[in-house]
Amino acid sequence: MGSTRLEEKLAKSGTAGLCIVGKTETENIGIDKIVKNVVANPAIRVLVLAGKDTPGHKSGRTIHALWKNGVDRNRRVIGSDGRRPILKNVTVSEIKKFRQQITIEDMMGCENTRTITRAIKDLAAQFPALPDSGCGCHGDCSDQPAVAPISVTMPSPAISKVKAKKFSKSAIKLDKAGYFVILPSKKTSSLLVEHYSYDNRLLRKIEGKNGRDIYLTIIENNWVSDLGHAAYLGKELARAELSIKKGLKFVQDGA
Repeated sequence: MGSTRLEEKLAKSGTAGLCIVGKTETENIGIDKIVKNVVANPAIRVLVLAGKDTPGHKSGRTIHALWKNGVDRNRRVIGSDGRRPILKNVTVSEIKKFRQQITIEDMMGCENTRTITRAIKDLAAQFPALPDSGCGCHGDCSDQPAVAPISVTMPSPAISKVKAKKFSKSAIKLDKAGYFVILPSKKTSSLLVEHYSYDNRLLRKIEGKNGRDIYLTIIENNWVSDLGHAAYLGKELARAELSIKKGLKFVQDGA
């Protein structure tokens, strides 16, 4: 599930019967992608859940609940105790096909590569890939091989892909709430941010150990009013925090 090293080891193992390997950390978008990948490949018969489940998100338990219970009318996974187990990027027919196509092998918590690869080999023998005829009769009904099984999945609506255009620095509008000067301190391993009005009057100082706490404090108090300025501030705070960790010189970029 969320075990990165396990994913790498299994991918390099070359285990017979292993089709796809990957980690899944979220109980919504991550599972959407699993469903899409599985239904696109009818040869996948078993889904092995292994490694540590992700705290809070509980993606492994959610996948198991999806296979066992399905979803309600709002496409929320029935029986999942994950934070937000709602599948918005797959259709009901894709979910149905996913549940019918695969069997779940629950090995959650197991991070032993040998144990998992041995189980994969055994499962590959128990659940052979679909025959060429695609109907489960091992070719007895026809001498001619058929194409892949017909899917009743309705096509998902096309998702547009927008290419980001290049903006000049002058495209960033001045924020009426003022501007910020970021001062990282290697000595105290902290960040000091000075908030000024546009007539250069110091309004306040915000101090914190990391950029996230600082920008969330700024947002919570409505000290930034422009989205572009907020994005810029987050970028610069991340750079300042990195400069402390790596011992680098920090020069704040102009908006």
